[in-house]
Amino acid sequence: MANRAVAYLESGPAASAALLRDVLGLARAPRRVADQVARSLVGDDPRVVRIEDGRWALAPALAGDPPLDACRFAVVDVETTGRHPGRGGRIMEIAVVDVQGRAVRPAFETLVDPQAPVSPFAARLTGISAAALRGAPTFAGIADGLVSALAGAVFVAHNARFDWMFLSAELERDRGVLLQGPRLCTLRLSRRLVKDVAGRRLDRLTDYFGIPNRARHRAGGDAEATALLLVRLLDLARERGAVTLGDLTATRNAKRGTRNSTPELAASVPRSAFRVPRSS
Repeated sequence: MANRAVAYLESGPAASAALLRDVLGLARAPRRVADQVARSLVGDDPRVVRIEDGRWALAPALAGDPPLDACRFAVVDVETTGRHPGRGGRIMEIAVVDVQGRAVRPAFETLVDPQAPVSPFAARLTGISAAALRGAPTFAGIADGLVSALAGAVFVAHNARFDWMFLSAELERDRGVLLQGPRLCTLRLSRRLVKDVAGRRLDRLTDYFGIPNRARHRAGGDAEATALLLVRLLDLARERGAVTLGDLTATRNAKRGTRNSTPELAASVPRSAFRVPRSS
């Protein structure tokens, strides 16, 4: 469970209640109880620290910081049978789109037999029915190709914690390992770079940038749209001085010159002084 909590924190700091809800599947625990359980889970783990606002975060690491132009990004979208893997949710469709520089290339896309019922909500949202999944490979059948598509890349998704959580749960179930490596969330990054858009849902942001989506709420369509959104966000980041992957993980408060402690990437990538001025 400690390893799962560490993997969860790779997308950024989290409160005790969030750790209990998303790692242990325990919802609505009183705050004091949540703190006690979280301390027993990660309080003595050298990989985890508690920051000033009371949230848990990964301890700073000493790894290198690659230039953005040298990075390959694997943009992922999953469609799932339910809302949480700890409550029976499984992946039923997944897509990966490669981004290098401004080049966007589909790398992997498939339906997945979830070996679990599809919730009515998920079926309505995606249009994926039990009948559509008949004959699809199980996760075990696609794991090799998927791991190959992700290898050596920065994991990217819109609301990355959700996709990472499901994919890590599937890998743990199939192979006994957790997903690891640097991670970037386009939803969080958009909050820092795009101030004049109402809402952070994928369709709001793609409409803002004029990005098409061939299939909303399907893995392939959403992954491609997120990849194109990533390209636009990286352009904005470079305009504001971002050079390395670590530059995307920290901003400075324009008024006080202090850093925000909300990294979007795994802690293996150090923070840097990427300045994002506030909107006037």
